Amino acid sequence: MFNIAHHVATKVVSAVHHVEEEIRGLFTLTDEKIMDHIYETHAHADETFDDDSLFIITENILKPATQIVDKIVQLSCKAPGEDVAHKTTLAILKKLSTYQWEAKAVLTLAAFALEYGDFWFLAQHQHSDRVAKSLGILKRVPILTKPAELQKRRQAILELNNLIKATLQVMEIIDQFDKLSIYDPKEITGLSVALDHIPVDVYWSIVTVVACSTKLTLLTSDEDKPYDLAPYSQKIHYVLNKLKIQLVVCRRQVEERETYLRLKKFFQTPTEVMEIFKALTFTKDKPQLLIDGSTNTTVSLEVLKKKKIFLFISTLEITEEDISYLKPVHEGTKRDENYKIVWIPMVENWTPELQKKFEILRSRMPWYTIQSISVSVGIKFIKEEWNFKGKPSLVVMNHQGKIENTNALHLVKLWGIKAFPFDKAAEEKISSETSWIRPVILNIDSHLSDLMLKEEKYIFFYGGKDNEWIKQFTAKANAFANDPIFKESKINIDLFCVGKSPKGGEDHGILVRFWDGIESLFVTKAHKQVDPVTQEIQKLLSYKNESGWALLTKGPHVVTAGHGFTILKVLDDLEKWKEVIKVKGFEISFKEYHVKLIQSVRHCCRLDIPSVIGKVPEKMQCPECPRTMESFISYKCCHIDGPIAHH
Repeated sequence: MFNIAHHVATKVVSAVHHVEEEIRGLFTLTDEKIMDHIYETHAHADETFDDDSLFIITENILKPATQIVDKIVQLSCKAPGEDVAHKTTLAILKKLSTYQWEAKAVLTLAAFALEYGDFWFLAQHQHSDRVAKSLGILKRVPILTKPAELQKRRQAILELNNLIKATLQVMEIIDQFDKLSIYDPKEITGLSVALDHIPVDVYWSIVTVVACSTKLTLLTSDEDKPYDLAPYSQKIHYVLNKLKIQLVVCRRQVEERETYLRLKKFFQTPTEVMEIFKALTFTKDKPQLLIDGSTNTTVSLEVLKKKKIFLFISTLEITEEDISYLKPVHEGTKRDENYKIVWIPMVENWTPELQKKFEILRSRMPWYTIQSISVSVGIKFIKEEWNFKGKPSLVVMNHQGKIENTNALHLVKLWGIKAFPFDKAAEEKISSETSWIRPVILNIDSHLSDLMLKEEKYIFFYGGKDNEWIKQFTAKANAFANDPIFKESKINIDLFCVGKSPKGGEDHGILVRFWDGIESLFVTKAHKQVDPVTQEIQKLLSYKNESGWALLTKGPHVVTAGHGFTILKVLDDLEKWKEVIKVKGFEISFKEYHVKLIQSVRHCCRLDIPSVIGKVPEKMQCPECPRTMESFISYKCCHIDGPIAHH
């Protein structure tokens, strides 16, 4: 280590002999141009070198040496000048081509420390130690330390000393970045920026050390040759300030990353709820207060202690209907004090307009609200771990911070308080019911829902994007229902066109509620074993954007769902299978003929996965055949609801 340092020292000291070869105007060069120069000197960094240990030794030499100077000279300042040691620096870099960038700077600084530390050590002890006095004479120490010379050159000495201190600080920060390199630069973006710029920062550190070595040699010579260090001082302080700012950014990002990982760990082990909220808001000492919607006052997080929490997570782009779904749940929490609702607004960049909108929405919620959460920790965690994609969700968390359902809002929408407490056990129980279509119908027509309870009543629910198909199906289904075979068998078949009002006009609200309900049913089944109920739900959802579709129910139970083309074909072909009804009954006969048609038609089945599903299943079995469906990514805009993007 010290042989290398001594060799570099020889190179640095010789810089004084290359003053005439130095390139003036270097301070006008761009970082890119400097990179071009220094990368020509850099080989693969395969030399193993303990630069940390050498840096500590160097620091222990230079810090006392600069303190000695501070004691000997009185403090003053001088206007800067300029001169640059470019070629010498490139020569040093070439000599150290196989070392990493930080090691290059540490070795150069160590070499200078041998010279500078030795000089000021002898200056301090020359009057009390005869050997030090003799060595000092050989090192030309008395030339500079005579009172008259100190008085004459004190400004230059202080300028040199302050420049060494600044360079040492630069090296300390570069060393800090080296220690932070254990983190992934993709996660600590500030670190990536800093590490990319280290070669240029090292270059300026070495240039400055070379200049300091040159200045020291001139100060101890008989010549009174000017060599202004001001340009180096300006540059190294610019580098130092930039690195300080970047280090603050990096440390902040590291702290955020550590908090994020701690938050993940909280949900894996029993944790006090308050700690989770402190991590979500990224507050350490003073936790953020909650707003109590029932009293419009702020309260401590203590109100959530040992409670089961329903986290209502949404952007500010929510409707009165979204809020209304939770009103019955809130009434339930008033009856059972063990449960509380907390709204978490997902806002990354607050503006006065958004703050105003937040206050309006908050005033409509009688439960608790957390005022804001950390973008880098809370929002990031909710998006990545709970797969939040913009649609409102309801995360169920027990009193120990364990997540019992990452999104129970679909349960609330479909079954309301009946699905309380909305955990996975409640979801399993309620989603296993065979009368899965009834809660969807209840949300669009309560009278029709009651009618479905009459077990023998068959109903065709139908709709689609093509009005002509709807007219055609209405006419044929009416004729089908009035066929004598059904009259003889006392089979009653009713029709209900989804999205059409009794007067014949379109009812967009009913259409939205119907497909929202089907999507909610899909979410309850998406990550479970495929069963006949799941298959029917997937099949029905795949018809959402088709020209026509129909769903046949018997009482509250689903018989089958089908694409408009195949269902219409079943009605058209009644004469071909009506005799089977007398043997197997209407329900089985209809299903068997429909399955037969599906196998012969071979139309493509398309399933659009709703964003509320969270994590998308890795594969999806086709609801109409045993094959695995191909996956695509698609985007849609219906020019209604949701924020407008600003560029």
